[in-house]
Amino acid sequence: MHFTSEQRLDDGVLEREFTLGEIPGILWTPAPASAASPASAPTPLILQSPPPLGLRRTYPRLAARARHSAANGFATATIELPGSGDRPRWPAAEQARADLRRAMDAGEPVTDEIIDALVLPLVDKAVPEWQAALDALLALPEIGGPVGYSGGVISIGTRLAVVEPRISAAVLFAGSFVPRAMYDEARQVTIPLHVLLQWDDEGNDRQAALDLFDAFGSTEKTLLANMGGHTGVPEHAGEAAARFFTRHLT
Repeated sequence: MHFTSEQRLDDGVLEREFTLGEIPGILWTPAPASAASPASAPTPLILQSPPPLGLRRTYPRLAARARHSAANGFATATIELPGSGDRPRWPAAEQARADLRRAMDAGEPVTDEIIDALVLPLVDKAVPEWQAALDALLALPEIGGPVGYSGGVISIGTRLAVVEPRISAAVLFAGSFVPRAMYDEARQVTIPLHVLLQWDDEGNDRQAALDLFDAFGSTEKTLLANMGGHTGVPEHAGEAAARFFTRHLT
């Protein structure tokens, strides 16, 4: 991990951009307990996965969530997804997105083949990258466990919850298409989950999201559904997610 820039935000949060190989990312850490001394113990960490739109485009949203988490005592890190932002183009993913747009614009069903081509290669590539990022982040003296995962493509969060034992709890956003293969993986998830669902999400299959929630094997799982479209998540939903992490990461 190589830090490329650093700035102290007006609320005292330290924001550092970094690269991990070819992967860009950002780490936010809370202000120290006092200006003269660092925090007394390593800070719990939230991995905040962005949507596949690029870190620069989604920075205001990511930074606002990270600063809110910092106020609650958490560090937050995010990395660019494969094929997004400034990372090299991924022709297969671009073709899958084009096929998805063409089907939706024509009012046609989004087939399993389109969903698989869009999501499964992304999960296969992104999850090991998140694990490598977690290795590097936990090696920093100011960062410690436990670790939570938040947001992003729900299939990435599902796979990570299965294969990464260092993640203790997850907040997932049911706002992306789900391949059928992910339902089998969801049954293997055992960590506490808090799932957000926008009831009128124009780009999401509501029943598929409900079926995925039902499939999760966790004994503690909460579904918070709100009226509104994909970008209409109400403020109180974020507050509920923050309380969830406070319970499970502190």
